[in-house]
Amino acid sequence: MATTTFRGLEVLISRQQIAERVAEMGEQITRDLKGEKLVMVGVLKGAAFFLTDLSRAIDADATFDFVAVKSYPKGSQTSSGAVQVIKDLDEPIEGKNVLIVEDILDTGLTLAYLRKIFLQQHPKSLRIATLLDKPSRRIEKIEADYVGFSVPNLFVIGYGMDFAERYRNLPDICLMPPDQPS
Repeated sequence: MATTTFRGLEVLISRQQIAERVAEMGEQITRDLKGEKLVMVGVLKGAAFFLTDLSRAIDADATFDFVAVKSYPKGSQTSSGAVQVIKDLDEPIEGKNVLIVEDILDTGLTLAYLRKIFLQQHPKSLRIATLLDKPSRRIEKIEADYVGFSVPNLFVIGYGMDFAERYRNLPDICLMPPDQPS
């Protein structure tokens, strides 16, 4: 649990812990790929930091693509339950090894939706990597193939995760202050 502070915020997971776990995940993904090419699909905007660091930890011929989805109304800490694609893939994924890279798996609505539409495009393989997993919030039955950390049902910010587009640049994953104005 949170034991240190950064900029007055409680740190849940430090930048050192993140770096170590991302390196371990990269090694595991490298082993699983067995030398094959990979398309890493980052879910914008939250996964940008994780995608960057994870890609450097994977020893493979990898390309990037991005999707942007929306399920949280602006300034809200609660998902609307409806997933809306704002930016789709730029390149086809048919016949390719695809890794969806997400910052946090909580309700599962976003990743279940993305998995469904990506599988319709017939990739060779489709796996999911998430930095954080909140299994207590799961609505859709979905699990990630690669998980950085399992966390309790707390609202977190930093390392790409935001509140109303703020705090993404924090190097640690911190707890959202309860009195934070939007």
